Amino acid sequence: MVREEKQLNSDEKESMEKMDEIKEKEGMEKMDENAQQPSGHAELEQKLQEKEEELQKCQDKVLRLAAELENFKKRVEREKLEHMKYALEEFAKELLPFLDNLERALDSARETRDLEKLVEGIDLTLSGYFKTLEKFGLKAFAAEGHRFDPNYHEALSVEESQDVEDNTVLKELLKGYTLHERVLRPALVVVSKKNKKDSGQSQ
Repeated sequence: MVREEKQLNSDEKESMEKMDEIKEKEGMEKMDENAQQPSGHAELEQKLQEKEEELQKCQDKVLRLAAELENFKKRVEREKLEHMKYALEEFAKELLPFLDNLERALDSARETRDLEKLVEGIDLTLSGYFKTLEKFGLKAFAAEGHRFDPNYHEALSVEESQDVEDNTVLKELLKGYTLHERVLRPALVVVSKKNKKDSGQSQ
């Protein structure tokens, strides 16, 4: 019995020693984990800092692009206003010679009192003037004898006529003009209207 008790005590002691070893080993592992944990935190903080720096760079880039876009808009607006201001420069230069010719014709007429030369000079000047206008897309269109069209004509009055159909332009009081196929000014006209009583008698 004594021997068996000694044997048991020896086994218990050995088991206790093994338990102590296991506990000691687990304690060492926990210490290692605790030792590694601060390193993990430092790595996360570094990554976070890198992301914040990257975000700051993106924000700076966006602000810079926004400023460049605003400057571009202002430049385009300035160029647009400048273009509108001087868009007629070439057209105006083309018209200047006709003004010069008219002034010369008037001066000559005052000196010589020659009405025939004055009319001839104005006629030539006016012909050249119309050719220049056509070069820039401005054209006069015929109205007299055509059917009345409210898109091209503006009726000032109506006259009875048995010679033409109703709504025919009898007279052109003011020329109409188109600019690149768009009506710039409608022609001012007199429009025909048949007298129904006379028409019935003639029948």
